[in-house]
Amino acid sequence: MELLEESVVPEHARPVKQDAREFAAEHIEPNAEECFREGEYPWEILEAARDADLIAQDIPEEYGGRGLSLTEVLAIAEEFFRADAGIALTLQLASFGAELVTEYGSEAQKEEYLRPVAEGEQLTGLAVSEPETGSDLAGMTTRADLEEGTGPDGEDEYVLNGEKYWIGNGVEADWLTVYARTDDDEANQYGNHSCFIVPTDADGYHAEHIPEKMGMRASKQAHVVFDDCRIPAENVVGTEGAGFWMLAEFFNHGRIVVAGHGLGLAAAAFEEAWSFTHDREEFDRTISDFQAVQHGLADMRMDFESARALTWRAAKKVEAGEEPGFWAAMAKTVSTEAAVDCAEQGMQFHGGRSILTDRRIARVYRDVRIPVIYEGANEIQRNLVYRQSGD
Repeated sequence: MELLEESVVPEHARPVKQDAREFAAEHIEPNAEECFREGEYPWEILEAARDADLIAQDIPEEYGGRGLSLTEVLAIAEEFFRADAGIALTLQLASFGAELVTEYGSEAQKEEYLRPVAEGEQLTGLAVSEPETGSDLAGMTTRADLEEGTGPDGEDEYVLNGEKYWIGNGVEADWLTVYARTDDDEANQYGNHSCFIVPTDADGYHAEHIPEKMGMRASKQAHVVFDDCRIPAENVVGTEGAGFWMLAEFFNHGRIVVAGHGLGLAAAAFEEAWSFTHDREEFDRTISDFQAVQHGLADMRMDFESARALTWRAAKKVEAGEEPGFWAAMAKTVSTEAAVDCAEQGMQFHGGRSILTDRRIARVYRDVRIPVIYEGANEIQRNLVYRQSGD
């Protein structure tokens, strides 16, 4: 049985998908349980992924990457997340936020900040969510105020104050793309925020790891505090006031990749459930002989296949710029919720063994709760789908 077969994957994305599968089998799967148990950042696996050219490679070739397409990144995501979600998230967060610099940054910014990430010398991250604000992009309160002529050489500076929460690589990264408020125009709520490149060694930048998480424990998120954190005005990405719209476009691509997270997790749940029910006996029969179990497995397979078909169709739509927000929202919602449903059913089939922490199904069950929230909670995605359905 091969759930993540390549017939729905465009031909150009199949080689990197195979590379990702081989890497996952060699480096991710054998270390999944230990990384989950220890909850430590998997530096050695990250270095191996860099050597294999499987992370940060959507950065264009002229800045040291491979210029991988959205569909190629999706192909990697479903393979990595099938092997282990925590390690996979670490690998995919290694260049998180760099896409905004790729799309909107100046040539000087691209050369200075993208190349080291693509070449494996630096890590980055994206700082959007705040302790009191998650999905409300227009409501973020971290501020960036312009001060003229206050820099060491008389240059203009932005001074950042506020907090960010759930920031991947907030401690480990060399720089973050930070979303901050630069205006308070009530008549233009979508024009009040901007994006900035913020080196993590800047004065006034403070970060600490968020304590124990129940899932994706090999991935590290941070609580970041900006206390009069000064950066050069030239670190604005794109133009001031365009941050909301830049992120909206960025999330269209990101949500397709998160749909791949859901597909990988759903595949893992189904594989575990299938194997367990066909190996275990009850009442002198294999569990899979019971019709109720067969129906449950059938539902899992249908959920998975429906989500995968939608995701790959949506990926092509987003790449082509055809209603990208609509298709990305649907794919993210359907795939991540398919993962939740498959994990729930897989746990039920495992019975008492499902709660043993060394079981793959138990790790999957914990992990699936997270993708339904990040990149915009699924309730927000439903709002987007509804609003754009009549267009």
